[in-house]
Amino acid sequence: MREILLITISGPDRPGISARITGILATHAVNILDISQAVIHDHLSLGMLIETPSEQESALLMKAVLFAAHDLGLGARFTPITAESYQHWVAGHGKQRHIVTLLARKITAEHIAAVSALVAGNGLNIDGLTRLSGRVPLENENGPAQDTRKACVEFSVRGEPRDIAGMRAEFLRLANELNVDIAFQKDNAFRRNRRLVCFDMDSTLIEHEVIDELAKAAGVGAQVAAITERAMNGELDFTQSFEARVALLKGLDARVLEGIAGRLKLTEGAEALIRTLKALGYKTAILSGGFTYFGEFLQKKLGIDYVYANELEIVDGKVTGNVVGRVVDGQRKAELLREIAANEGVNLEQVIAVGDGANDLPMLGIAGLGIAFRAKPLVKQNAKQAISTLGLDGILYLLGVRDRDLEGR
Repeated sequence: MREILLITISGPDRPGISARITGILATHAVNILDISQAVIHDHLSLGMLIETPSEQESALLMKAVLFAAHDLGLGARFTPITAESYQHWVAGHGKQRHIVTLLARKITAEHIAAVSALVAGNGLNIDGLTRLSGRVPLENENGPAQDTRKACVEFSVRGEPRDIAGMRAEFLRLANELNVDIAFQKDNAFRRNRRLVCFDMDSTLIEHEVIDELAKAAGVGAQVAAITERAMNGELDFTQSFEARVALLKGLDARVLEGIAGRLKLTEGAEALIRTLKALGYKTAILSGGFTYFGEFLQKKLGIDYVYANELEIVDGKVTGNVVGRVVDGQRKAELLREIAANEGVNLEQVIAVGDGANDLPMLGIAGLGIAFRAKPLVKQNAKQAISTLGLDGILYLLGVRDRDLEGR
């Protein structure tokens, strides 16, 4: 009579353990039904679900595995699995899988416990936990500063949430309480095959709102900043507020633009993210309610593929206070995203959109992965995902990219 066994091997890791154990199983005509191996701090945990030809063969192979494990300084456990239990496990194969990504400067047991409890409370089962960030050095005076660290743990979970909208709201609440970011995505082929990333520019790729910098140079900084804040919070229509702000720039010497461009500070992680995306074959775009002069400056600096923004009208070396052509507002950003995706032959599910303001919500909503980056509360509540604790390169974790994948780049 055939028998199903769960074999668990644990102990100090070294090369050749898997080969030694599976070599023994091979001599007993064993079928491997499932297998998983993990190593934490040079400590191995190897699990194998096997089918043996008979109970007699099971007894022989268990004896052989025990001898081998003892010889290797390992522990071995054997758990019989009933046919009913195995069939129940097989029946769960078709259940939806999701990825929960936990990001922070430092991950603690409190973070893991809180996320795990929320996952379990929504009827989801954790199949696996994986650290995507690099190995963490002990804290000391020579270690990295707290605000430059990156930590990420990825949860692979199975099942359907009882209330997905409610669960997302709970994740956001938990993220705010613990000062972490929590992303929740379907684990499907699209998640692993994104192809296009569209960025907002101001306060996303760069740390500035360029129109505010121009306004300071024109002596109207306070007036423009107040309008900008209200527009980004969704309190004002973007196009009307934009035209009002640009009008205040009338008479500004156009030579000021070059100086401001040279002082632009890239957002943390921007260069690393763009460099990695290019290496992985992604196309990138800037879709900005700002100005083409600065978008094209960043395009040359970072190697961005597409730039769409607003063109300031300049006559006789002076800003006229007008914009040439249609204003790039929220709706226009969504249209441009669709156009670029179609031009590149990319499904919308394979598009990532990143922005911080209310005028970014339309493009965040249609992209397969919409990310509110260091965004206003209204935007975080309405976007699919949000990153506030890390730099832009934290987006790579949402794609399943590990730090070790980037070594040497």
